[in-house]
Amino acid sequence: MTYGDAPMTTLDETTLALNTGARIPTVGLGVWQAPQGEVTRAAVTTALKLGYRHVDTARIYRNEADVGAAVRESGVPREDVFVTTKLWNDDQGYDKALRAFDQSLGRLGLDYVDLYLLHWPVAGRRLESWRALEKLYAEGRARAVGVSNFLAPHLRELLDHAKVTPAVDQIEVTPFLQHRYTRAFCAERGIVVEAYSPLTRGRKLDHPAVAGVAARVGRTPAQVLLRWGVQRGMVVLPKSTHEARIAENAALFDFSLDDAAMARLDALEEGLATGWDPRDQA
Repeated sequence: MTYGDAPMTTLDETTLALNTGARIPTVGLGVWQAPQGEVTRAAVTTALKLGYRHVDTARIYRNEADVGAAVRESGVPREDVFVTTKLWNDDQGYDKALRAFDQSLGRLGLDYVDLYLLHWPVAGRRLESWRALEKLYAEGRARAVGVSNFLAPHLRELLDHAKVTPAVDQIEVTPFLQHRYTRAFCAERGIVVEAYSPLTRGRKLDHPAVAGVAARVGRTPAQVLLRWGVQRGMVVLPKSTHEARIAENAALFDFSLDDAAMARLDALEEGLATGWDPRDQA
């Protein structure tokens, strides 16, 4: 089965509502570990041609300039592309966060970002950093602000002090790491959950349960994992620099998983964090 010619009309029309009144595309291209230069530019260009309208980068990824160049040169109107970047840990604190945002915006070559995130709940600095993000939101240079790697205790502390509720919490979520309590906490407060590393960095693509569901529905294991996230109400951020996989990862809206398949995937929880694990972060 090939996906290069898969219909993409639903991809760029499938969105979730943010608490700002804006909408965020349900599938985004992640560029974590995508190398600087032509590889990242080509991946973003390919994704936009295939119908993606959401790209997720970060200062620490060191490819903001390439993402921005690809977006600007794509021919897609800027207002149609949802661009996210993030504040790295070394830049947290009120004044440093404001300077870091200006630098990210300069590297992107854009007038604004659609979403700016605290990349990590840095103890002792996250509340001051959030105050800076509230300023950027009020100025309109960040159309929405949110957090990443915040679990329910971090969010509860933030909300006790915040004037602006985060629009998004970006955390690692897969059937093998479901963060059900944090997701429920977010749902109650109108915070959209974005799932990064939704393909388990490839570690579980051959798991018998995932492969079994994939065989039954006639899709790939990657598509099954991504579709699970979509049906659980999340934004998913698969990362790839290969055209065939970029297309495959977007072909999620012409099939669905039935209750039995979803239950089988829901039963896979094992606390598997494939990257950073904020559960020990005070």
